[in-house]
Amino acid sequence: MTRARQDRLLGLLVRDGDWVTAGRLADALGVTPRSVRSYVTALNGRVAAGVAVESGPQGYRAGADAASALRVAAPEAPHDRLHALVRSLLDAPDGLDVHETADRLHVSDATVESDLGRVRSLLTGTTLVLSRTGSRVRLHGAESAQRRLLSRLVHDEMDAAAFDARGMRRALGEQGDRVHGEFEDALRAGLGERGYFINELGISDVLMHIGIAADRVAHGRALESAGESSGDAADGVAALVGSLVDEHLGVRLGGGDRQHLAMLILTRVVTPGPAAASRPSVDAEIEEAVRDLVTAAAEEFLVDLVHEDFIRRLAMHVQNLRRRAAEQAWSRNPLARSLKSTYPMIFDIAVSIASGLRDRLGITLPDDEIAYIAMHVGGRLERSRRAEQLLTAAIVCPGYYELHELLRSSIARSLGQSIEVVDLHTRMDPDWGAIDADLILTTVDAPPVVERAVRIQPFLTDADVERVQAAASRIRRARRLARLRGELERYFDPAAFVPVLGVGPEETIIRSLGGMLVGLGVVDDDYVDRAVERERLSSTAFTDALAVPHAIGMTATRTVIAIGIADPSVAWGDSRVQVVAMVAFSEADREAFQTVFEQLVEVFSERDSVARIVRRATDFSSFLDELVAVIDG
Repeated sequence: MTRARQDRLLGLLVRDGDWVTAGRLADALGVTPRSVRSYVTALNGRVAAGVAVESGPQGYRAGADAASALRVAAPEAPHDRLHALVRSLLDAPDGLDVHETADRLHVSDATVESDLGRVRSLLTGTTLVLSRTGSRVRLHGAESAQRRLLSRLVHDEMDAAAFDARGMRRALGEQGDRVHGEFEDALRAGLGERGYFINELGISDVLMHIGIAADRVAHGRALESAGESSGDAADGVAALVGSLVDEHLGVRLGGGDRQHLAMLILTRVVTPGPAAASRPSVDAEIEEAVRDLVTAAAEEFLVDLVHEDFIRRLAMHVQNLRRRAAEQAWSRNPLARSLKSTYPMIFDIAVSIASGLRDRLGITLPDDEIAYIAMHVGGRLERSRRAEQLLTAAIVCPGYYELHELLRSSIARSLGQSIEVVDLHTRMDPDWGAIDADLILTTVDAPPVVERAVRIQPFLTDADVERVQAAASRIRRARRLARLRGELERYFDPAAFVPVLGVGPEETIIRSLGGMLVGLGVVDDDYVDRAVERERLSSTAFTDALAVPHAIGMTATRTVIAIGIADPSVAWGDSRVQVVAMVAFSEADREAFQTVFEQLVEVFSERDSVARIVRRATDFSSFLDELVAVIDG
């Protein structure tokens, strides 16, 4: 556990990119500041000639050698010994002798016995069984299940901070280097020639499975025989993979392995392009389910999702999902955490769709797969989000030949994604008060009272562009937070505030805060049950400090947010949080959902703001005062 916490600490610093105090790191990890200092010492000890973590008056931040420290193996760690034991069991069809294994690992028999107990825990939820006859232990189960376990080990052995192709290559050993070299280039080229687009988020995962398959087949552990053909496209990809593995890895795959790897490629890393030999059809049941769920989500969240091309693409994705679910061969998504924290409403729409897929198609999805749905949803909504974020601008540039028109053209070319020029003034002394655009981009000095003015040069420079972008960002943020302040002051209730949350699992805390909402007559017990069920689908810890539990569906009689403060932090999913905001939205406040949800997450994503609120919020009044002060900046 200590090694894992060291890695998590460094991962937090790498992701944050700035100074973080020992106290905040301790809250995030659920340890004491003294432990944080010991972890920093151990991390720097991994890179004797470098610095993994810098220390200073402001706390700690990732050093130049942070990545190197994460890649340093932990010798003799119990976690690594457990994985070594599982790998040995997977490679030994006749099983292992406990005494011989203890001698080989240089540990006692009792240690191996203890590790075998942990192996049995690791097998929970799989179809694999660990049997024992005297001192000999053996792993029983289908080859496909054993490979899933092996891929799980590889994922566990990758860097804790981020999904990393180099980390996967390292965990796979020799096969990792072989599949990530010329083989990968040849596979990409072969798929491209067949008219497929490569999904970069899934290619490393598939290469891992190819490496595992080649190694297992080379040791006489081929998959069960192939089933019926899945069509011309699958047969073509299967033939491609088989020939490339034979040529580059020196292993001849059987029909079962070729078919299995073709399925992985077609359902994870490629999308048929116009030149693809065969475009897959979508199952009618899946397309109908996706259409219904997308329509329901669009109505529930008031977003523009119901478009035929979007429904078709998402249905194809869900069809692939169903195939992956059948083999429990999930795809990792390196963007899952950032998607959840940066676009909480989009992620919640994806959770709503995932919940429907579970009910309609019997598919229960992990967070990584929900994140892929969120990427589909976010892609569809991006255009409308951009349009809403456009600010209007007026240009003030004294007329001199075509100078003002050249400036307008330069601004449109450099800033057209974020602002829209709606007015042009060519006088030296315009009526500044009559200009009602969001921004005034002026080549002459504006009166000090005109706060919206940004001074630029007649010939736009890079520095001008940066100043305008910064001003636009400030205006957008100020507007969002102003709306948030108005909404939150309406939705908080002093009877639904807990200054000191007790320690307990997520369900206990949800039911505690939910009980307050029930007492206020805002929701019923069914809402609280559904909030617990929503939490089981995907953790609502949207930042390293804030959890926002809620039920799917806006069924509250009025909108209220119950707040609980945790100091020190409490465990929540894979994270630790200091603020829990249980939200109950009413149908009447449907339009406010996005504003409140996303901006509340934004406020609590800033470490300084969280520390200030938690430290000073001793009662409801002080909490509201500090929250408003943070919002007002």
